[in-house]
Amino acid sequence: MVLKVNNLVLRTLRRQWGGLSMMNRGLSASRVDYGKSLVYEGYGEPIEVLKLKNTEDLKPGTNEVAVRWILSPVNPADINSIQGKYPTKPKLPAVGGNEGVGEVIDVGSGVKTVRVGDRVVPNGNNLGTWSTRGVYPAQGVMKIPESFTDVEASMLNVNPCTAYRMLKDFVPLCPGDTIIQNGGNSAVGQLVIQLCRAWGLNSVSVVRDREDIGDLKDHLKCLGATEVLTETEVRTTDLFKSKRLNPPKLAFNCVCGESALNILRHLAQDGLIVTYGAMAREPLTIPASALIFKNITAKGFWMTSWVKSHSDSQERWEMLDDLGNLFASKKLQAPPHKIIPLDEYQEAAKNTLQRDGKTGIKYILRLS
Repeated sequence: MVLKVNNLVLRTLRRQWGGLSMMNRGLSASRVDYGKSLVYEGYGEPIEVLKLKNTEDLKPGTNEVAVRWILSPVNPADINSIQGKYPTKPKLPAVGGNEGVGEVIDVGSGVKTVRVGDRVVPNGNNLGTWSTRGVYPAQGVMKIPESFTDVEASMLNVNPCTAYRMLKDFVPLCPGDTIIQNGGNSAVGQLVIQLCRAWGLNSVSVVRDREDIGDLKDHLKCLGATEVLTETEVRTTDLFKSKRLNPPKLAFNCVCGESALNILRHLAQDGLIVTYGAMAREPLTIPASALIFKNITAKGFWMTSWVKSHSDSQERWEMLDDLGNLFASKKLQAPPHKIIPLDEYQEAAKNTLQRDGKTGIKYILRLS
């Protein structure tokens, strides 16, 4: 069934493109082309509220661009947005997806920042990338360096940039310094490991106990992890007291609850813990002794907020160039992923937020 809505709502849906090729457009003045988009009209569990619908193909306005989306990952933040639990909420009805890579296929007469044929990624959140095509404000997308593959570019905005900024922005680190993190097998965690290896830093990653722990430890150590500990092992390890590694100056927390407390206890004097997620859905608890006697500091990080304050900064472009070079030289690699067709989205919607933490797969929607 075709989604029939007025132009105002179509704009709310990011005016999704689709349907027949541009070569066939204009053969009939009355002809309407359609694309496909994953639309939700109310908040709830994605498997229940997401619907794959046909959406009308529209021309870009003066300061707009039309994008043919190629790949778009499914992130925990995307699922939280659909559930209505994320800090930023798009107007409904909305198209899902905050990340992706696409090709510019048409531009308005006033657009100077990109050209037809450029590969682009979103330049903000709630753009609506789970779609075959879309029309967006020109400032809503940005051209990316050619050094990224489509898979790398599709997940560029969140995970690699989060890992990069957390290592760069909080504590001055020198080769030989140590960081500790939980969620070591998460997408961000694996990129932190690889960046630490590239920059000569020691990384200690904590992961959940599991039956195949040997295979997981081997995988993370192949990426460059100095040590990998389970949640049980990190409670009693003498890794730092024995001087085998310097106590970590910096900790990254994406779990909270007891897991965060366990890594916080190993921080060096004047150390800092950065929280960027709460997978356990439990509060972050810091003992008074850590604040009083070790002068531990706790801060948070949200990549969306950083981009808002650095959207056109030289620092951002330098980061993207740096990441592109690291991927091109194979010092960074994309986390394990599975590419699925758009019409098989239910698998990704169901599994992306699995609480057992054992899936280890990032789902990417193939859009064209």
